[in-house]
Amino acid sequence: MNEQNFANHTKFVPAYHFFAVPIFVANFVWSLFRLRTLGFSFAGVFGVLLAAALVVLVFVARLFALAVQDRLVRLEERLRYAQVLPAELLARTAELTMAQIVALRFASDVELPALTRKVLDEKLVARKAIKQLIKNWRPDYLRA
Repeated sequence: MNEQNFANHTKFVPAYHFFAVPIFVANFVWSLFRLRTLGFSFAGVFGVLLAAALVVLVFVARLFALAVQDRLVRLEERLRYAQVLPAELLARTAELTMAQIVALRFASDVELPALTRKVLDEKLVARKAIKQLIKNWRPDYLRA
C-alpha cells in the first residue's frame, strides 16, 4: 500500500462507487425512460418510485456509515488530544467542529498542537484547507 498523503487519501470502494451506484442510477433512468415510452401505469409509476427509493437508499446508507466513522474519529481524537495537547489547548478543543476534528486527525502528534491552535485562532473550517496545512501526514487506512 502506498504511503498516504493529501493527494491520495480519499477512498473509493469499487463495489460501491463503480458498481452499485451506477447500476442503481442507471436503473432509475431506465425506469423513467420506460414510464415515458410505455405510458403511465401503476406498474410504471411504482417502478420509478422503487428505483428512486433504491438510489436514495444507496446514498443514505453511505452517509450513515460516514456519520458513524466521524463519531469514532471524534472519540479517538479526544483521547489523542488528552495525550498530545497542552492543558490550555486541550481546554479549547470543545470549540472544534466535527469537520475540523476530522481534518486534523491526519496531523502527526508533533504538529497537532500548533495546527490545532492555528485552526482555532484563525477559525479555519474547510476540511481541504486544514488538510493542506499538514506537513507530516498521519495515515488512516481503516476508513469507511
